[in-house]
Amino acid sequence: MKHFLSIILFSLAVVPCLRAEVETKEVVYQAGETALHGFLAVPENEEKAPGILVVHEWWGHNDYARKRATMLAELGYTALAVDMYGEGKNTSHPKDAGAFSQAVVNDPEAATARFTAALEFLKQQPSVDSKKIGAIGYCFGGAVVLNMARLGVDLEGVVSFHGALDSFVEGKSPIKTRILVCHGADDGFIPTEKIEAFKEEMKASEADMEFISYPRAKHSFTNPGADAKAKEFGIDLAYDKEADTKSWIDMQKFFKATFE
Repeated sequence: MKHFLSIILFSLAVVPCLRAEVETKEVVYQAGETALHGFLAVPENEEKAPGILVVHEWWGHNDYARKRATMLAELGYTALAVDMYGEGKNTSHPKDAGAFSQAVVNDPEAATARFTAALEFLKQQPSVDSKKIGAIGYCFGGAVVLNMARLGVDLEGVVSFHGALDSFVEGKSPIKTRILVCHGADDGFIPTEKIEAFKEEMKASEADMEFISYPRAKHSFTNPGADAKAKEFGIDLAYDKEADTKSWIDMQKFFKATFE
């Protein structure tokens, strides 16, 4: 009981004031000739507040990314669930998801253009303090936000949830963006040698990086739909409620410190 109460008190200490009312809407923005279909969630703040980009899993821009954007708006942030594939493209099959995500990874210029288009769109929102922008990403999206930090894109902080750690851009050093990596300790997609290489890279780049590993958590531990996907396609995914809750609290603490 004492441990449970301490978690509640800790959560209250790091969570911005909750907002009961959130306005959401479909939005379209451009990266060159590519139409990008996003989802904007705006809290009823009286003053400008930080903005946060949400980058989807390899499935594409779907309801899960939108859910997280709405949750961020409930915390007082204006959040934009971005579209990295174009035209709001998404899928429920891993073969297609792999092809979509690989196409982005293989074209860093297009990936950067699509991300920065979302960034500029978010900065232009009346509810956003354009000097306080962060980004979070899941799986493929985690890799995207880490690579944008490597590039020196104008972000105060990024959070990767069960994201790939590999670099697909030519990064700049030092890395000025603060970084939080929320990793599942039993994530079979991220071998130990890649974790160690990533940590060494961050150290060499003088990055302000925190790496949190959640015991027993597997890949996609934040997504309640992971178990169904694992069963349908035989993929080593699993939802972990404890790690999901804890990582969301860790993210809130991170952004609270970042935006102060």
